[in-house]
Amino acid sequence: MRYSVPGLPVAEDLWRTDQLLQCGLNSRAIAQLVRDGTLVRVRRGCYARGGWWTGLSAGARRRQLIHAHAHGTRTTSAGGFVYSHTSGASLQRLHLWGVDHAVHLTQAGNPSGVSHGHGVVAHTRRLSSREVTFVDDLPCTSLERTVVDCCLMFNVRQSVILVDHAARQGADLHLLRDYCTALVGRNGVVALRRALELVDPRSESAGESLTRELIHRLRIPAPELQYVVRTPLGEHRLDFAWPAQRVALEFDGKTKYFDYRPTGEVVFQERRREKALMEQGWIFVRVEWKDLFREQEFKFRLLRALAQGSEGPQLGPFRRFPAG
Repeated sequence: MRYSVPGLPVAEDLWRTDQLLQCGLNSRAIAQLVRDGTLVRVRRGCYARGGWWTGLSAGARRRQLIHAHAHGTRTTSAGGFVYSHTSGASLQRLHLWGVDHAVHLTQAGNPSGVSHGHGVVAHTRRLSSREVTFVDDLPCTSLERTVVDCCLMFNVRQSVILVDHAARQGADLHLLRDYCTALVGRNGVVALRRALELVDPRSESAGESLTRELIHRLRIPAPELQYVVRTPLGEHRLDFAWPAQRVALEFDGKTKYFDYRPTGEVVFQERRREKALMEQGWIFVRVEWKDLFREQEFKFRLLRALAQGSEGPQLGPFRRFPAG
């Protein structure tokens, strides 16, 4: 919902200070609009409509901070930089976890006397033409260069989330491995290498990637991903499955329920599906974000379910859901 700001176009949500002044506001009026929440100062020289800004998700807010930086520097910067690292990942809508809202950019050199301001991290690197692309009309590092730069400052779990999603988006894994080989000995390359060893584009969310990494680290037998089972109610796809034991593990992240349909309908269909599978002998383990940080409890629940499972008669026809 848009809230009207006197003197400002309803269709816009971001303004530079000079634009606000041109609309008839003075510094005192701007300060008052910030105090009452009508405007939010997102960075020096750039303001956003308050109601719009507070309604953004974390990922959308990171993207808008990048746009605010580009908008705010349009008249003060000669350019020559591209958005990179987590900013490049945000522009490319890659899954990120546990990152801040700093704007990262990369430039070929670091001219003396140039300051990019608070909340901006400038990196110096000469990029080749294949390492630069445009997203939302903004220059940013390519998908593969973005992944490498992020992983060099990420831990393993953050890297697994990012690499899984990048692979799902079509990242060139051979090129990523070439980057990894060339970076041997660099700080942070271990996280990149580990993520490339574990990569699986079938993981559909950050939560699923973290769950898979935890299963691997706890040395629990590897599950099948996106495993499809047929029941009288139709085909049902499981996040993780151990078919021989008929054990299914489902990650219940909020986005699974809130993205497309009303919560009540989705939960009802989910439980109806689960009942149909339980009638075929399946055991369900459901986990949420908090469970991924209670590792011993997670391990006990899953191993107990696997012990309870039995070979039993073969299931009806099934298939794996295709990767990607």
